[in-house]
Amino acid sequence: MSNVTNDKSALDGMYWGEKPTTPESEGNGALTQSDFFALLTQQLAYQDPTKPVENDQMIAQMTQFTMADGISQLNTNFKDFATTMNSSQALQASSLVGQYVLVKSDDMVFDGENAVVASANFPEDATNIKVQIKNADGVVVRSVTIEDAAAGRLQLPWDGTTDTQALNEDGTPKVDKDGNPVMELAPKGVYTISVEGSIAGKNEAIVTSVYAPVTSITLGNGTTQGLLLNVYGQGQKKLSDIEEIAT
Repeated sequence: MSNVTNDKSALDGMYWGEKPTTPESEGNGALTQSDFFALLTQQLAYQDPTKPVENDQMIAQMTQFTMADGISQLNTNFKDFATTMNSSQALQASSLVGQYVLVKSDDMVFDGENAVVASANFPEDATNIKVQIKNADGVVVRSVTIEDAAAGRLQLPWDGTTDTQALNEDGTPKVDKDGNPVMELAPKGVYTISVEGSIAGKNEAIVTSVYAPVTSITLGNGTTQGLLLNVYGQGQKKLSDIEEIAT
């Protein structure tokens, strides 16, 4: 009975051709196609000559190597595609900077001069519609009653006027040249709008949205969130949050 030897020189003599070498791996240690074929070559070199690998086993291993390489290339191509899509999306979003967009919200930012436009989305025809605008303390500064509205969006502009009549320096109510009362202007700040209406005989709260300008865009980090629009007074919004773009 012959003794089994672990002598490396004895194993080297079993090669019929030039001894294969394993290429040095580059990158982060992940197996590449070259690594797979190096492993396959080693397997063939050290297999038992009396019990060689079956053809179906060899084909299965080759198929696995090919699939692994294909998946790796697919991942690389998909990353390139995602990068291209993000760049294209960022380019399109940059054109929105400075434009007014409609986002779902009940917050209205009044700058003390320019009117703010809100929008109420009625699911059905409504009657006896009540609109209220409250300041940061929850006090109603402006209330309006609308007789009826058809299903769809109803724009509700607010120029900052309140329900309180302005006073002259002597304390008398202020009126214009036609004798109409001059209403007091609300100070700049954040206000909330609420809309209620009677639909099919039932009083319901109506969903509101607000037009606000896009001030800038934020590029996502690719892991938690994508591109975001910074909307004045409304925070960061996704492109999918934009209901309408004012033209």
